[in-house]
Amino acid sequence: MVNGSVSKWKPVMSGVPQGSDLGPIVFNILINAIDSGLECTLSKFADNIKLCGVVDTLEGRDTIQRDLNRLERWARANLMKFHKAKCKVLHVGRDNPKHDYRLGNGEWIESSPEEKDLGVLIDEKLNKSRQWALVAQKANRVLGCIKRSVTSRSREGILPLYSALVRPHLEDCIQLWGPQH
Repeated sequence: MVNGSVSKWKPVMSGVPQGSDLGPIVFNILINAIDSGLECTLSKFADNIKLCGVVDTLEGRDTIQRDLNRLERWARANLMKFHKAKCKVLHVGRDNPKHDYRLGNGEWIESSPEEKDLGVLIDEKLNKSRQWALVAQKANRVLGCIKRSVTSRSREGILPLYSALVRPHLEDCIQLWGPQH
């Protein structure tokens, strides 16, 4: 028998109890209902969501704003909050009117010319050059570390290090940039 005290019951202040084994399961069950009633496309990954919609008319803008209002109501109903400082609007497209949006009735959501999404830098023109420059920079840093740390310059010593440490950076997002048809 283990001596010790039993934790006291406390009211849950958020939608998912923190620090429990069931927390991630409860979160997944809870988050599955977040997109019901939405008109725009909602992408979910872990604790991140992205709302995407086409805004070529005022109705498109209104649809996105309605869905943002629905998301805020859902969060309030489930005792959850969005981290509003992390919420950004990325306007994509040449003739994008760049409307402003609110999350619920709160403050305006900040607009951003580029955002990192699952490690990939996306900009408003869907230009890949900045992402590639960052990937090359990271690979060069690893190469420099190998050069400083490894005295042997033999093919047998360098090739496994290159394959394990540098090449994965250079193959970063290769499926995104060049998917197989």
